[in-house]
Amino acid sequence: MLSSLPGGIFGAQHGHGEVEVLALHGWGRTHRDFDRVFERPQFEHRTAVAVDLPGFGATPLPPFAFTTRDYADSLVPLLESFTRPVVIVGHSRGGAIAVCLAAKRPDLVTGLVLTGAPLLHAPSKKKSPPGYRLVKALRAWHLVSEQRLEAARRRYGSADYNNASGLLREILVKVVNESFEEELQMVTVPVELVWGANDDAVSPAIAERAAAMLSQARLTVLSEIDHQTPRHAAAALAEAVERLA
Repeated sequence: MLSSLPGGIFGAQHGHGEVEVLALHGWGRTHRDFDRVFERPQFEHRTAVAVDLPGFGATPLPPFAFTTRDYADSLVPLLESFTRPVVIVGHSRGGAIAVCLAAKRPDLVTGLVLTGAPLLHAPSKKKSPPGYRLVKALRAWHLVSEQRLEAARRRYGSADYNNASGLLREILVKVVNESFEEELQMVTVPVELVWGANDDAVSPAIAERAAAMLSQARLTVLSEIDHQTPRHAAAALAEAVERLA
């Protein structure tokens, strides 16, 4: 059952003891992504909380266009409300938020499980489609309207971009090219990186680069698993939590 948590966040708790694990979902997702993880035997006697991040699920939009680091700041009151430091499980964008939290407040975090997280910028080898580049240039020269440029963005943009609107679209534009080299080097807690070998959103190569920057890291690459590890590799995530908590 969802309940209101400190910091204006909504989330669901599994178990009734001291919270040991906090789960953070990815872009466009909700706390429900971790249902299968919490059903694993490793959580039979563990208490975990999975939240809806601001702008997703039951949690209202943030007051302005958050960066990933702003998302981390918004979760500090929740972590401070727990009676002990926790392991944070972060999927996709939630993993980047987890790294920012561990770097900023190491006193509140005992370990990280990161999966499919866009931790480092990966320059695209693909150029924007010629049609989009043309409309963008024409807009820069004030030869077409902003509405024409927006139509081109919708035609050529990613599914995440097309599915977002208003403030969430502003946030997506901000976070899509972020990179967290500094935070990764600041993390002192042990980190489990669990990646799908077939992750076409954030490749295992990103995980390998991130692991090299961390002081205590273990990388597990799962064959035949895609980006949606909380749903398709729940057992591997639960086992990673068990190694830390």
